[in-house]
Amino acid sequence: MGSVKMRKDPLVKPYLKWAGGKRQLLPEIKRHLPENFRNLRYYEPFVGAGALFLECQPRRAVINDNNEQLVLTYRMIRDNIDELVIALNGHKDNNSEEYYYRVREQDRDIQFFAALSAVQKAARLIYLNKTCYNGLYRVNSQGLFNVPYGRYINPAICDGPVLRAIHRYLNGGNIEVEILSGDFEAAVETAGRGSFIYFDPPYHSPDNTNFTGYQAGGFGENEQKRLRDVFAARTDAGAKCLLSNADTPFIREIYNDSRFKIIAVKAKRAINSDSAGRGEVDEILIKNWR
Repeated sequence: MGSVKMRKDPLVKPYLKWAGGKRQLLPEIKRHLPENFRNLRYYEPFVGAGALFLECQPRRAVINDNNEQLVLTYRMIRDNIDELVIALNGHKDNNSEEYYYRVREQDRDIQFFAALSAVQKAARLIYLNKTCYNGLYRVNSQGLFNVPYGRYINPAICDGPVLRAIHRYLNGGNIEVEILSGDFEAAVETAGRGSFIYFDPPYHSPDNTNFTGYQAGGFGENEQKRLRDVFAARTDAGAKCLLSNADTPFIREIYNDSRFKIIAVKAKRAINSDSAGRGEVDEILIKNWR
């Protein structure tokens, strides 16, 4: 199908910088959406910065991420936008390298971090994301954010118009968006006929490295196989499924199924642990319909 024109409010777009985000791949992804997409309930179990979700602005959706702090930002944009903007402007007024590291260290003090309000925690993540190196979300083995300061000139710490546009969308009278934080399999267990799922997991890395360190436990090949099983189960349940991943022999092998179509695409990546992996790289889309 041709590229689908579906954006309602152009200000509804990602409010975070996100390594592996799909903004530059959106035209290609939209070419492969189901023809009856607008009539389907939308699921995105690895929502991240939500490039496709915010581009499509579905009327009925379930979004999920295992990153509780990330999910909190979506909820606070929906529920406490004025307080969130005030908190972000406070970070903007105080931004410096020294201030950044003080804020980054807050999660090392369990009692202090627990005492922060939901708005303060959400504002902290957005601030760190906008001022850290390359917009990475990386944690150490204890799950503590450990990305260094980015030294940007005038970073967009508080993009009020974008945040308020997302708030209006999430609170629209005919909009039903469920925001979850948990395992990807549980997030899509209700998806069947009448549903569309976009899976955008941490990409397979042939050398078993996970440069972004997105979650403390990693997302290795066993998790990739479990995801394949979920993809197959939702296929059997009647859901339309589309998945993005790295174009590696392992991924092609585990999705080598007559029910699935593998489509090679090119993506530009500015962030990679290996400089040879920057620039244009091979990725694939996998869908379960023809």
